[in-house]
Amino acid sequence: MDWGGPSFVIAIIAVSYGAWIINNWIRAKHGYELEDEWGGKSKPTNASKANEAETARLKAENRELNDKLDTMQDRMIVLEKIVTDRGYSLSEEIEALRDIPTKADPGTPLNFKTKETKT
Repeated sequence: MDWGGPSFVIAIIAVSYGAWIINNWIRAKHGYELEDEWGGKSKPTNASKANEAETARLKAENRELNDKLDTMQDRMIVLEKIVTDRGYSLSEEIEALRDIPTKADPGTPLNFKTKETKT
């Protein structure tokens, strides 16, 4: 290829314009302002304003869902503490309630039995 010939200059100009067109296409696709030949910016279109409203709505919804998730995680921590910290004694209390006769005095203390080991 002749580096000083007109075909090389035309190729550089074609690549430059092609890159400019691709750049503007990508910017328009994602809602950014477009550039003209001299580096000036054009105003966003109405579609991008609608996209901004949709983005704001989605951000608010995302914030709301994150708050709900934080609340649910706090509740789950409390439930895990109830289940794991008192899991063994809770099952003993349930079994002790099954052993109480139906005519028992409600003020009667529960009879907890510890598990005996066989020797």
